[in-house]
Order: sequence, then C-alpha cells, then structure tokens
Amino acid sequence: MKIVKTIFGRTEDGKDISAYTLENASGMKVTVSEFGGIVSSIIVPDKNGKMQDVVLGYDSAAPYFENNEFFGATIGRSANRVAGASFELDGQRIELPRNEGDNNLHSDSGKGFHKRLWTAGLDEGRNSVVLSYVSPDMENGFPGTLDMHVTFSLTDDNSLVIHYEGVSDRKTLINCTNHSYFNLSGNGSSILDHRIQIFASHFTPVDAGLIPTGEIAEVKGTAFDFQDPVRIGEHIDDDIEQLRYTGGFDHNFVLDEPGGLIAAVEDEGSGRRMEVYTDLPGVQFYAGNFIRDGLKGKDGLTYGKRSGLCLETQYFPNSVNQEGFKSPVFDAGVRYDTSTTYKFMVV
Repeated sequence: MKIVKTIFGRTEDGKDISAYTLENASGMKVTVSEFGGIVSSIIVPDKNGKMQDVVLGYDSAAPYFENNEFFGATIGRSANRVAGASFELDGQRIELPRNEGDNNLHSDSGKGFHKRLWTAGLDEGRNSVVLSYVSPDMENGFPGTLDMHVTFSLTDDNSLVIHYEGVSDRKTLINCTNHSYFNLSGNGSSILDHRIQIFASHFTPVDAGLIPTGEIAEVKGTAFDFQDPVRIGEHIDDDIEQLRYTGGFDHNFVLDEPGGLIAAVEDEGSGRRMEVYTDLPGVQFYAGNFIRDGLKGKDGLTYGKRSGLCLETQYFPNSVNQEGFKSPVFDAGVRYDTSTTYKFMVV
C-alpha cells in the first residue's frame, strides 16, 4: 500500500491544489483532490485484468472549478434538495440559496463543500487521506461553525471507504454525500446496459419540483423495483409521471437494512461489479440524465446523457422539512458520523 502526492492544479488565487493517489496490494488506485474533496479517479481491473478508470471526471483541477455535474464531489453541508430553500430550526427560519428554482440543491453550486480547498492529512498505516474543513457559522445560510473531516481509505479487498465526521457549535443540518458518477465499462459509454440492484422495497416519489411528496411508496410492480437485478435501460424511458419529472431515474430509495449491502451494479462486458454499503437510511439513484452531451472528460473521453450513474447515500431529500423522515439535524456538540463503502470485484 502506498500514497502518492501530486500537484493537481492551482486555485484561481494561485494556491497549489494537491491530489493524493492511494494504491493497494492488488494495484487498485483511488485519487482524491484537496479541492472539493473530489474523487477524481478509481482504477480497477476488469475480468481480463485490464485496469481502467470507472468514474467520470477531469484530468486536472481547473475544470472542477465549474463542475456543474458535481463529478466526484463531496457535497455539504446539505446534499440533495431542500424545498423552498428554507427550514425552521428552534423557531428560527433558516434561508438557503435558491439555486434550483425556488429550492436549494446541494447547498450552494458555487460555494458548497465541493468548491472549497480542504486541508489534507495522511494516515499511511490505514492507506487513508483525511480531508478537513471548518465551515464558518452561517456559511451558505447554515448555522454553526462546523468542524468537518472526510476520510478516504483504500483497503486490500478493493473497497473505497468514505468516513464522514463533523461537529458543530450550534444546532444545524448536516447531510453529506459523495457525488461520483460510475461507469463500470471504463470507457464513458452509456450505462443503460449496466444491471442494478437496490435493496429497497420503498422509494420516495417526488413532485414536479423534484421534492419528495412525503409518501413512502412500494416499488413492487413499478419501474422503481430494483430488488432483483434489472438492466437500467429497461424502464428508464417509461412514459410515467415520476420519470417525466426527472428525465429518468433520479430518486431516493428507502433502504431496507442500512448498515449492510444496500446496492450493487454490474457491467457484463467488463465483468466488473460494484457493491455499496452504508449506515444511512437512503440512497439517491441518479442515472446521469442531465450530463451535457459532448462534455470533454479525462483521458480523451467525451461524456453525454447517461454516461455515468450515481449512488448517493444520504438522509432523504428535504427530510429537514418532513416530519415522517429521519432528521438530519444535529445538536451542538453531537457528532455526525457515517460511512459509505464502494467495493469493486469481477464476476
């Protein structure tokens, strides 16, 4: 196991941006950038031993300064959507940036965690890089000074473990995720032939603004039934209201057994399989419906609609405003502590 530090680019005000490549005994590599806590590369073997990058992104830091797709990003303080870009906390109305119509998406497109320069520390014994950031009181509207740490560890069983820890000095909302787009073919082609399984018997339907209605609906007999492996393209263009709203799959799934295996994706051509584990209650399956066609990515690849998929572990979208959803609000001094694992293998 080893960790290699490189210069990934410079910030707009001239500060160096370092990236850290973790490598394990079998040759798997994961690269994480100080800028945005971005997972810029995951290199794993296919069934023939060929090593390829299975996440979308860019070759250097500069394109991530825009990054409208949120490729690889650490999202915070609040992942996904908050209705009306506001919520009430102990009788006080908290206002967030309105960056998706009247709603808030991923905290702030220009000033969220994915646009901050984090401080890196290494734990070579654990093959880990620890990124730290102190989010000041009222940054992007969120109360409390939040001391945040995200640890990226690469294990010898080809698992990327992402551990989030944070403590605020005021009651606040904390709901982070990683926004990597996976394509197990390694060539940036469509993910419609990937097969996906999500261990969730329910999902949260959305309204036209992509905000959960509050209903927890059964997936059985619907296009959202991934309890057994299903080809992603099989129902993604079904003419139903939920898919018209989102342009394809972009929904939160209510996990049956958080703490264990919650989803799996396979690509028959490469033989690669990815398993996802988390202790969080939900996962957003997003099929890359709004990736811009013709987008120039790394390694000379061109991306387009549905060339990558996301499995974003999370508290449910808008859960801060829905009494029936598990709350992402943490009291002062109470630790936010959660882990998600992406494990790779061949089948």
